[in-house]
Amino acid sequence: MYHFTAIVTCLAVAFYFFTSTQVARARVRYGVKLPAISGNPDFERIFRIQMNTLEWLPIFLPSLWLFAIYVGDAGAAVVGLLWIIGRILYFLGYREAVAKRSRGFAVQAMACIILWVGALGGAAWRLVH
Repeated sequence: MYHFTAIVTCLAVAFYFFTSTQVARARVRYGVKLPAISGNPDFERIFRIQMNTLEWLPIFLPSLWLFAIYVGDAGAAVVGLLWIIGRILYFLGYREAVAKRSRGFAVQAMACIILWVGALGGAAWRLVH
């Protein structure tokens, strides 16, 4: 069973839901009416946080689960939590200024690389052995 990975998956989905609510709040705060996605730089940064999170979820989630299957549940959960921490740092930095997003982006990207390489390596190892 993959209890830890399931919990991290739920946390990642909760974080994505949080970013969605932040976009809705920013629409009201900055007066950006639907269907517009531009017009206020502060809104646009919040919107890009949500969209970038969505763009990374199809990379993160399969890598997380394949890592859990081929390497281990606890390890996947730890690296998955690192991804979430990176996304939080990305959120905190990017909402202030574009230049402040890099640290969080690097952390979450490294977590995804670890998960993907581990999943691929684990699958290849089992295939050979």
